Amino acid sequence: MDAGAAGSVIGQWFSKVAAGFSRGAPLEAGWPVLALIIAAAAVLTVPRPVWRWFGLFVTFVHELGHAFAALTTGQVVKGIQLRFDHSGQMHSMGRSRFAAAWTGFWGYPVPAVTGAVLVWAACNGWAGFALSAGALIMLAALLFIRNVQGLLIACGCAAVSVLLVWFAAPPVVSWITLAVGLALLAGAVRDWLNVLSVHTRRRRSLQSSDAFILYQRTGVPSVIWLAAFAAVITGAAAAALWWARPA
Repeated sequence: MDAGAAGSVIGQWFSKVAAGFSRGAPLEAGWPVLALIIAAAAVLTVPRPVWRWFGLFVTFVHELGHAFAALTTGQVVKGIQLRFDHSGQMHSMGRSRFAAAWTGFWGYPVPAVTGAVLVWAACNGWAGFALSAGALIMLAALLFIRNVQGLLIACGCAAVSVLLVWFAAPPVVSWITLAVGLALLAGAVRDWLNVLSVHTRRRRSLQSSDAFILYQRTGVPSVIWLAAFAAVITGAAAAALWWARPA
């Protein structure tokens, strides 16, 4: 493909992205269809073989949550590392104790909050907007990846979002947005249960827990941070189910 053809393809893709930044028809689903969507979300998060792959996306969103929180406090994001074992790390520059706590908190809750936003978008006609914005965020995030495994994970996530923008018809985009939103919520719950098990049964891995790291930085007990994670995740899940309920 020559430079002109490549430029034409890129231009067409950005045209599709721009077209997504408009409101479409709200998604209306009865209880049977909603049950199928919830089942699809469960398939992405419950079986271990599938979770092995979808969980990488949840980890990516987790680390992007840390990065966005760092940016809101004026910190400089130095880079993001992702690994195939579902672990990750975000590096930022900032000395404020509040900034460190704020940044450290918004890891586990962000997949749930993002999931709730996607559910709202699907149910209110903004699924195309969510898909276009998500594709641009995924592409921009590639600039911050600092390891090979992370680059492969981020490129895979970005490729899926790019292909959805290119090929998915508007009605399909709404269903996919709803399913991914619910799956992110389920993934957030699964990750919270995992970090809880670190504090109760696998304490040798405490150094990997955001709650324990926040305890070290602030002196606030880990159990308080775990409860705060759970409160945000529960609130996001309740909001999502309320928005997705059939009329």
